[in-house]
Amino acid sequence: MATAESLVAQIQGLSSNVVDLGLLSIHLKKADEVLRNESTRLLAFLEQLDPTLHSLGYLYFLEACTSGPVTNEQARRLVLIVSRFLTCCVADQIRLASEKFIVVSKRFKDQVLMLEVPIRGVAPLLEAVKKLRSSSEHLTALHPDFLQLCLLAKCYKTGLSILEDDIFEVDQPRDFFLYCYYGGMICIGQKHFQKALELLHNVVTAPMSSINAIAVEAFKKYILVSLIQNRQFSTSLPKYTSSAAQRNLKTLCQ
Repeated sequence: MATAESLVAQIQGLSSNVVDLGLLSIHLKKADEVLRNESTRLLAFLEQLDPTLHSLGYLYFLEACTSGPVTNEQARRLVLIVSRFLTCCVADQIRLASEKFIVVSKRFKDQVLMLEVPIRGVAPLLEAVKKLRSSSEHLTALHPDFLQLCLLAKCYKTGLSILEDDIFEVDQPRDFFLYCYYGGMICIGQKHFQKALELLHNVVTAPMSSINAIAVEAFKKYILVSLIQNRQFSTSLPKYTSSAAQRNLKTLCQ
């Protein structure tokens, strides 16, 4: 049975090329339960690993380390460790365990919010987005988290750097809703009202089987920005808007 010590040795020995990384990935998946059982003592082992050279193994250890409840004191330490990892890790390695990378990144966002320092998460999450996505056209699960931090930290210009990309590939519909909503809010903060209208319009008119809170809030903001930008607002929605939105948005926003 694998131990944390033996896994560290495997990570150090199997991180230099694609073939070895494939083998390492298999070993780490099998050892997932072991890592979770030893999660409280794994932080010390991270000192034996390099987040750049051993990104895949480091990610597995880090995900296990952050899987339980975290106190403020622990969060302060973890924010430093995860921030460095997100900045230094190698994209080709972390994509071998993309779900774990997403989980670690989202926990990192939660930790900086718990510490009430959203600005400390902006740059690392931007790096995480760039490393996770397959191209600039790919909307990842981390885009909304990054934009949320930009919004809370009032780093609007940093958020705009991602909003300039044309998106053609979306993993989850909810990510698209949040991306456009937070993006619209950032554009409002920068007084880029036309771009804000486009993003909020995307939320309102996106396919949906039932109405959701994000669409309702986006529609409210869309009305306000329309009045600012165009000094008028039309209550009619485009024909391609979902029937759920057509039926409910106007009523819910009254």
